[in-house]
Amino acid sequence: MQADTSTMDFAAPPVARTVPQGCTNFKLRQLMRRVANHYDAEMAKCGLKTTQYSLLSHVLTLGPIRPGDLAVAMKMDASTLTRNLRPLVDAGWVTLEAGADARSRLAHITDTGRVKRAEAQRHWKAAQLALNETLGVERVMALHALVDDSLDLLAVLPVQEAGHDE
Repeated sequence: MQADTSTMDFAAPPVARTVPQGCTNFKLRQLMRRVANHYDAEMAKCGLKTTQYSLLSHVLTLGPIRPGDLAVAMKMDASTLTRNLRPLVDAGWVTLEAGADARSRLAHITDTGRVKRAEAQRHWKAAQLALNETLGVERVMALHALVDDSLDLLAVLPVQEAGHDE
């Protein structure tokens, strides 16, 4: 004899709770390495690293600026900034000149620095457009939103500099 199943209540099986698998830090570092390699390869065509392009752009936009203030604006450790700024000064793209008092200095972009930054900007744009094409503009926009939201949420955590280059 078969049971009448027309009136029986079949509950859905319990939903398994989904949790992230793997290490978030490792996954983000994998993504960052791939993205950084993509930009670095394009920026190398004009003889710059992406960090150098970023520094030139910030000095152009914010300068003349004290190196300490530049480090804060770029969310970078002051010693890391000094180390990354040195090749730009040596190349003649940025100068460190006397500030308001004898102890302060100001970073200025030079005319040759402006030319180098304009050249580098074309390569940066090519890298960005290629990334947009590969990932899709919608995914890139979603990634930006997710990163921004995550940074806002993580702002409550204490920051301890580990001496990593930005």
